Amino acid sequence: MVDFSLSDEERQIRDTVRSFIGKEVMPLEDEVLRNERAGRPGLAPDVIKELQRKAKKAGFWGINTPEEYGGLNAGAVMSAILAIETGRTFVPFTFGGSADNILYAGTEEQKQRYLIPTIEGERRSCFAITEPGAGSDARNITTRAVKDASGDWIINGEKTFITNGNEADFVMVFAVVPDAGVTCFLVDRDMGWKSEPIPTMGEWGPASLVFDDVRVPHDNVLGEVGKGFELAMQWIRNGRFMIPARAIGAAERLLQMAIDYAGLRKSMGHLIGEYQAIQWQIADSQVEIEATKWLTLYAAWRVQNGLDARHASSIAKLNGAEMANKVVDRVLQIHGGMGYTKELPIERWYRELRLLRIYEGTDEIQRRTIARNLLKGHVRLGGIGE
Repeated sequence: MVDFSLSDEERQIRDTVRSFIGKEVMPLEDEVLRNERAGRPGLAPDVIKELQRKAKKAGFWGINTPEEYGGLNAGAVMSAILAIETGRTFVPFTFGGSADNILYAGTEEQKQRYLIPTIEGERRSCFAITEPGAGSDARNITTRAVKDASGDWIINGEKTFITNGNEADFVMVFAVVPDAGVTCFLVDRDMGWKSEPIPTMGEWGPASLVFDDVRVPHDNVLGEVGKGFELAMQWIRNGRFMIPARAIGAAERLLQMAIDYAGLRKSMGHLIGEYQAIQWQIADSQVEIEATKWLTLYAAWRVQNGLDARHASSIAKLNGAEMANKVVDRVLQIHGGMGYTKELPIERWYRELRLLRIYEGTDEIQRRTIARNLLKGHVRLGGIGE
């Protein structure tokens, strides 16, 4: 028997987070819009820290973090459900107490210097693999790391579109070691790398990172020399289902805005919700959201149960990215001219959600992965329960 219900505890956690987002985070949306229009960050760091303090007091700290490090260890399915809830607002807020999953592969010394301070909010990381000439094809990165006579590594190269690259005080950077392969290095900002912001159509503020003869001690190799690509894929695959999860929350919020507007706005003597053209857009949006929801939760379930989730996550990510863009486009259309203005947050979401089809694996890469798995027999059709 397949049971799609949440346990009482899971339902209580979801409802508590939904209440927190509604009472503490959504009221800040007007402030975020004002700040962004003025060219400032959506929320000041102290405001975000205060939100995280309130969330921690409510029991939400380190949702994915193992209990031994003070986290909830909620599991992938619950993490996806909570990502749906936080996705209902565009306020740039995340629960604190978490760290990049590959930092757990560090030595005990590295955990003390990087993992634990990141969990506690004292340090901030960024993940750097993408380069100007190596985006979707990460195996073609050209950043190089060469060991000198002292035993240190000298890193040279450039990374681009790095999330948190302007704010991070250390980076997990992937560089090619000649005759060994891709290797991950933990590199503090004060070791010499520099960052520059990249203006984008949305409010995502990525950075380009430049490494010019940056000297890194051998003790800062994360994992093994030549084994960095596996770490990179672990980082990407483990959280890929979280992207469509957040898209679900945004799409549901947007669709509710369209439903509410269709029940108020009149045109030619009728509420626009009475017109079939509007009804079909609302119906199609609901169908697509629900499809993404179950694809996403299935991918999360596979992760949680230690099963290979790569194929399921690619399907969920592709479907979720396209769904969110279709829904926000319909919602803007339903709102007409008002949807195109900055009086409503729809146009902001329109710009933000467009990114989902590019980062963490483009639509084209997801299709390539899905098709390759089928053509090579890595995945077979009709494999329910496997």
